[in-house]
Amino acid sequence: MLSRLVIRNIVLIEALDLDFAEGFTVLTGETGAGKSILLDALSLALGARADGGLVRRGEAQGSVTATFLVAPDHPAHALLADKGLEGDDVLILRRTLTADGKGRGFVNDQPATASLLRTLGSLLIEVHGQDADRSLIETAAHRRLLDAFGGLAPDVEELRELHAALRRHEAALAEHEAALQAAREEADYLRASVEELSALEPEPGEEERLATERQTMAAAEKMAGDLAEAAASFEGPRSPIPALAGALRKLERKQAGAESVLAPVMDALSAALDVLEEARTTVAEAQRALDFNPGSMEVVEERLFALRAAARKYQVPVDDLADLATRMADGLTELDQGEARLEALSAAVAAAERAYRSAAAALSHKRGMATLALEAEVATELAPLKLDKAKFMVRRSDAEPTAEGIDRIEFFVQTNPGSPPGPLVKVASGGEFSRFLLALKVCLAGRGSASTMIFDEIDTGVGGAVSDAIGMRMARLGEAVQVIAVTHAPQVAARADQHLLIAKTHQGAATTATAVRPIEGTERREEIARMLAGATVTDEARRAADRLIEA
Repeated sequence: MLSRLVIRNIVLIEALDLDFAEGFTVLTGETGAGKSILLDALSLALGARADGGLVRRGEAQGSVTATFLVAPDHPAHALLADKGLEGDDVLILRRTLTADGKGRGFVNDQPATASLLRTLGSLLIEVHGQDADRSLIETAAHRRLLDAFGGLAPDVEELRELHAALRRHEAALAEHEAALQAAREEADYLRASVEELSALEPEPGEEERLATERQTMAAAEKMAGDLAEAAASFEGPRSPIPALAGALRKLERKQAGAESVLAPVMDALSAALDVLEEARTTVAEAQRALDFNPGSMEVVEERLFALRAAARKYQVPVDDLADLATRMADGLTELDQGEARLEALSAAVAAAERAYRSAAAALSHKRGMATLALEAEVATELAPLKLDKAKFMVRRSDAEPTAEGIDRIEFFVQTNPGSPPGPLVKVASGGEFSRFLLALKVCLAGRGSASTMIFDEIDTGVGGAVSDAIGMRMARLGEAVQVIAVTHAPQVAARADQHLLIAKTHQGAATTATAVRPIEGTERREEIARMLAGATVTDEARRAADRLIEA
C-alpha cells in the first residue's frame, strides 16, 4: 500500500508530507484546489515523463517521494532482484526534477531509470478515471484478470511448465533431426572412409617406428654393399689368393737344396694365404649376420607412403588416423542408433503435446466456468450503478496455443438492449466506462489488482443514488486493497475510512500554494455539507451530512 507521499516544490505545492491509511481514502476540495497536481506528482514518482514545467516557479528543483509497504511475496521484490537492486518490505520511489526538465530516479536511494520506476509503479498502483490509464482492462490483460478471478493461477503455472517442457522436447527433436540429416548426407563418405581406414589399420606411433626402421634399413643396405665389395675382392681375377697359392706351389717344387733360402718365403706366403682365407670367412660371416632384405625395405616404404597419403587425404596427422577411423565408425553407429533415438524423441514430443493439450483443455473448461461466474457477479453490481440495462460479457475464442493456454479472452459490454456489444473501452461512455470498471474491480477485489487503486473522479455526472452505490462499492473494495478516490460526491466521501482535504492558500498577493491535510469529526461534516450545499453551508446540509456519515 501507499503509506506516505512527500512532495517538494511541485507546481503549487511547496512542501507536503502526507500519510495514507489502509482501506478507503477520499480526497476532496473545491474545483481548482489542486487535486490533479497531487496525482501528477505521484505519477512523477512512478516514472511519468519529466517536465520542467512541474517545478514550482522560482525553484531550481522539485522532488516527489512515494513510500510503499509491500508484502514479502509481492512481485516487486522479484523485479528488483532481477535488476540487481536491494529491497525490503518498505519500498521508496523518489524522483527529482530540475527546472530545465532533467530528472533522476531512485529506488531505496539506489539510482533507477524512469522505465524501472514505471514498471514498479504498474505493480504497485492502478489509476483509473474517465480519461485515465485504461490499459489494465484492455484485451491483453483480460485473460489474466479472468484467471485471477477464477483462482486459476496454479493451473496457468502448471500449463506454463508443460508448455516449456513441450518446447524443450521440440527443440531436442529439431536438433537431433538436423544432426541426423547431416549424418545421412555424409553416410556414404563415412562408410567408404571407414572401409579404407579399416583396411589400412593405422596405429598410433606407427609412422615414427617405420621411419626409424627405414633409416636402419638404409644404413644396413649401404653396409651390405660395402661387404659385398669386400667379398668380391677375394673372388675372380682380382683375388690375390690364386696367385699366391700358385707361387707357393712353384716354390715347394723347387725348394730342394735351397730350403734355407725358400723356407722363410714359403712360410710368409702360407701365412698370407691363411690371413686372406680368414678375412674372406669373416666377411662372409658379417654378410650372413647383416641379414639385409631389400624386399623388407620396399614393404616399409610402401607402408609409409600409404599412411602419409591417407593423412593428406583426411587432413590429419598420421598418428591421428586411428582415432579418426574410430570416430567415423562411431558416427556410423550413431547414425544407426540415431534413427531409434529419433523415434524416442518424436514419442516424447507427442507425449508432451498430449499433456499440454489436456491441461490446456482443462484450463479452458475452468475458464468457461469462471466466465459464467464473473458475468453473474458483475451483473449484480451493475443495477445499483444505474447500468441495469447494460450487460457485461466475457468473450472466449480459440487462440494459438501459448504458455497461457488456448483461449483468447476479451471483455465486451452491451450498454443498451438491442445495441451491438463491443469492447468495453470502445462502447462505453466515460461515465459508463468508470462504473463498469468499478463493478469489475469490486468483483476482482484482491484478485489480479494492484495493492493500491486510485479512482480519479469516476463519479462525475452521476446522481445521488448512483454516487451512493459507487461509495458503497469503493468501501467494499477498500476491505481488500487500498483505495484512494478523488471525488466531488458527498455520498462517496461519507463512506471513507480516511478523508483528506485539499485547498489553496494565498501567501501574499502573488503567491499561491496547495495544501492537503486529514480532516475528521466536525470539520469532516462541514466538508461533506459543503459538497452537498455548495458555497453556503446550511443547517439542513449539515444534518444531511450527519445522516450520510452515520449511514
